[in-house]
Amino acid sequence: MRLRTPASLFLAVLAAVLPTAAQARTEAPPPACATEEDVDFPLTARIHGGPDTYRAGGGHGTWYLRLTNTTDRSCGGIHPVVVLVDDKRELRASQSVLEFYAPDREQPHPVRFETTDEDELVGAFVDEQAGFEGFTVEPGRTLTVKVRLAFTSDAAAGEAVAKAAVVQRRGDDGDWVGQSDDYRFRIETGPGEEAGGAGPDELARTGVGAAGKLLTVAAVALLTGGLAATPARRRR
Repeated sequence: MRLRTPASLFLAVLAAVLPTAAQARTEAPPPACATEEDVDFPLTARIHGGPDTYRAGGGHGTWYLRLTNTTDRSCGGIHPVVVLVDDKRELRASQSVLEFYAPDREQPHPVRFETTDEDELVGAFVDEQAGFEGFTVEPGRTLTVKVRLAFTSDAAAGEAVAKAAVVQRRGDDGDWVGQSDDYRFRIETGPGEEAGGAGPDELARTGVGAAGKLLTVAAVALLTGGLAATPARRRR
């Protein structure tokens, strides 16, 4: 399975929809954490700690997205965008339940998946209703984001891979500032035990609001533009 990462179209669409979500915000956008002179992404990203196997209809599996700021500049307004692909291209957005945790909140934020024309699932870490405005990674520091993933009981068995692109949201603009490694795992069918709280079948029916959906739809363009990734800053 190959994950395509065309950034130019993604950021153009992102910049087009961000003013809608940003109108209610009065503070100035965070300063750019990438410069025109940078040849590498300012943030390194790594997924680690996740299980090798998920049981369809079972409990959540927990993994972590580690974001490291390699610059001497603060990086605020950071929104990871998760790309999820299964080998049979049968996995649907309603069958995948993803949540992330912010440092200032005990309850997880839901992530809404959208499906591309190539049956890839894309979900951005946004939650306008809860007031989440992105992560901040200080210069030379590492921020670890806790993530939970589960699959509903009707998800098909197969191999899958998750990957994260990292975007800095800056008012009506956006920069592509990082990209993670691949996280490969298997989905298995059969009876499984819930890990407590609402199960994946119930959580899959929840939404995250219009603004979050707009940003997630924008992220779909990340996979549909057909451009190759390069280790450099991409911007509108």
